[in-house]
Amino acid sequence: MSLPGEERPGADDRPTVQITAVTWPVAAPGTEPQPAPGTEPQPAVVSPPEPQPARRGRRLAVLAAAVTTVVVAGIAGAGSYAYSGDIPRGTQVLGVEVGGKSRAEAEAALQGELTRRAPELNAPIDVRIGEGNVTVAPQEIGLHIDVAATVDEAAGSEPSLLGRLFGSHEVPPVVRLDTEKLDALLQPVARKQGRAMTQPAISYRGTTVKVVHPEPGLVLDTATTAQKIQDSWLTRGPVEAPLVEQYPEMSRAEVDELAEGLARPAVAAPVTVKTDGGKITISPRAIAASLTFTLDDSRRLTGHVDAKRLRDALVDELPKVEREAKDATVTIAGGKPKVVPDRAGRRLDVSTLAGDLIAVLARTDDRTVSAGFRPVQAKTTAKDVAKLGIREKVAGFTTYFTGGIALPRNHNIAVVADTVDGVVIKPGEVFSLNGFTGERGYAQGYKDAPVILNGKLVPAVGGGISQFTTTLFNAIYYAGLEDVFHQPHSYWYSRYPSVIESTIFYPSLDFKFRNNTPNGIVLDTSYNDSSITVTVWGTKVYDKVTTEWGPKRNISNPRTVHLEDGPSCLATNGTQGFSQDAWRIFVKNGKEVKRERFSWTYDAEPRYICRPKSRS
Repeated sequence: MSLPGEERPGADDRPTVQITAVTWPVAAPGTEPQPAPGTEPQPAVVSPPEPQPARRGRRLAVLAAAVTTVVVAGIAGAGSYAYSGDIPRGTQVLGVEVGGKSRAEAEAALQGELTRRAPELNAPIDVRIGEGNVTVAPQEIGLHIDVAATVDEAAGSEPSLLGRLFGSHEVPPVVRLDTEKLDALLQPVARKQGRAMTQPAISYRGTTVKVVHPEPGLVLDTATTAQKIQDSWLTRGPVEAPLVEQYPEMSRAEVDELAEGLARPAVAAPVTVKTDGGKITISPRAIAASLTFTLDDSRRLTGHVDAKRLRDALVDELPKVEREAKDATVTIAGGKPKVVPDRAGRRLDVSTLAGDLIAVLARTDDRTVSAGFRPVQAKTTAKDVAKLGIREKVAGFTTYFTGGIALPRNHNIAVVADTVDGVVIKPGEVFSLNGFTGERGYAQGYKDAPVILNGKLVPAVGGGISQFTTTLFNAIYYAGLEDVFHQPHSYWYSRYPSVIESTIFYPSLDFKFRNNTPNGIVLDTSYNDSSITVTVWGTKVYDKVTTEWGPKRNISNPRTVHLEDGPSCLATNGTQGFSQDAWRIFVKNGKEVKRERFSWTYDAEPRYICRPKSRS
């Protein structure tokens, strides 16, 4: 049945013929089917027959799939083989096959090869430097193959699959050495074969500018030498260490420009410094002493003013504007101790001045700069002194002299007495007379007077200070303070108590004592034309301190010595020598609480006679 408008198929008027089906034997693949024996081949129609091309396509597809499977399986097997282990197959290091191995196995194999080749690898290396030669042992410079790093390099190589299966490739070993050790070994010869670089310099001789121009040096190229050793070590090739020119960072022209632009104008005229306390002058010589030219981090010469040198150069100018701080002390007024307040000082801010000064030095006019001060506080304030408990006179001692205070010897006693007067010594502190006064020379106001030197009296600056020392020693002795160090004279003089007296000589022989009381003490000194007195003020610990002397023993008489007459000869009457003991006795609450023994042996002082020089 057809729908309206649908075309009908054409009629097929051929008759339908029905035949019997014939079954042919199945031929082997690739042969033609044959009819059964004794029969004639008959045409046959199979209904419905399969289309022949589809069957053949299916067989080809099956065959292709099988071949693909075999190929894929083969490729997979080859890939599994090629990519097994941490190191790609076909990889060698120093001729050792490490491909296909784990890192640990590769390291072990490589280490084994290095052990085998140890005699060769440890052989000395000759390094030629110019006309010189250095023999270097690999161990001396840490030359070695980094096994772990080499295996890492091998593991990181990327050969192709075919390269892994059929090829081989060599990975160079990682060679390391200590460049600093190599440099240290080569430098002694390198310095002889090369030449040192001359760095630029600018300095002053007085106020004259001295310029050193830069010159290139010929120095060892250590980095290149190290690389050459690393590259040639395994092949044992010769090593030529290169010497290369090394140039300073500054040129001659730049150094001359700095000299003309700063160094010479700097000392052409003085500089005036304005302060709130007045003006001071920095002379050209002071500028030259403090202006320095040094190489900065970039090895270029720069000028700057050294603050410490500037302060030293202005030693005569600074007192005009600076003020020293004064410690609080104690004075005795009306027989009682009174606190004298401290006073702050001021010091020129030389550090800031040094920075500001550099900008002025290049000028030819308007050479003026302003400077400020830094406050300086006293070490001991009035509060500090008030807490020390200085309430009363503890002890005092007086010694006598003749000739009046104007006599050089007595003048020296007055100078040192004024220096020590009012010094406050805190609990536990040690007082050193040499340390407190410093050098006692002409600059400090002392004069020549007799001193004992090598067993005889000779004139020397500061003579007479021993009498002050003895007076001070006895004052602290009777105050019950601790004797740290003292030394009596070699001869005894009747103006001093025997044994408990002291000499001094700067700087080798000192006198020291400790304030071993819980309160502070102050030393009060006074003198007149015939005596010197030292009084210790503080708070008493003992009721009194007394002395008991033992008898003199081992008495010796003086000998007579004749000396050439002259300014250095001082005649003496001579004194006896002897040994003696003295006991310091401490009394508290009416009872002796302790005693200390002092002992000394005096030499017999010769009787020196100054005879006139013989005349021929």
